Amino acid sequence: MSLSGMLRTQRFDDYRLCHQSTVNQTLHLFSAVIFLFCYGLLFVDPALAGIVGWIAMLTRQTGHFFFEPNGYDAVNDVSNDYKEAIKVGYNQTRKIILLLVWGSAPIALYVDPTLFGLFDPPAGRLDFIRHVGTLWLAIGIGGGLARMLQLFATRDVTTGLVWAFKVLTDPFHNIALYWKSPLKLMRGELIDTAIADADWGDEDAEEAAHLT
Repeated sequence: MSLSGMLRTQRFDDYRLCHQSTVNQTLHLFSAVIFLFCYGLLFVDPALAGIVGWIAMLTRQTGHFFFEPNGYDAVNDVSNDYKEAIKVGYNQTRKIILLLVWGSAPIALYVDPTLFGLFDPPAGRLDFIRHVGTLWLAIGIGGGLARMLQLFATRDVTTGLVWAFKVLTDPFHNIALYWKSPLKLMRGELIDTAIADADWGDEDAEEAAHLT
């Protein structure tokens, strides 16, 4: 399969298996806009970008944890356990671990404000917050790199690189894909019924879900 075909497959499976709730889709739309703002901040204020990026991440994970159906997937005729088992990116278990690491960052800095000498002692609350943002940025980048390297080892280099590219470009793709979701939600459509008939023209698509 070509690289573009692999990317299309990952995106299509991500959509049909992990984003059936229009609430989740809408939250992903908001998250995507925030992430684009975060991308711009990376060049001028990385610490603030770390804070904004995790606001975006929490927004989209709220959709997954609280609004996405977790029972049997009648649309795709698979169980939720099956979907969790085959995910290429971060399944729920991996996400929980990542979120625990994220949540522990402020605690670690509170206990040791220099974090073993990595930071200068904060002069005030603002410095502490900026240190948290910097650490959150490192956790986000590190989490992505760690999963990519794990995919290199457990699958192949191409799968890992395509997944990484997908994650980085998800904000752009999410806006294009979910911009109508708030309208569906306002009409009372809690589940995207169009998924059942969706066909992105990839005959070689495999059933695999990915990080969102």
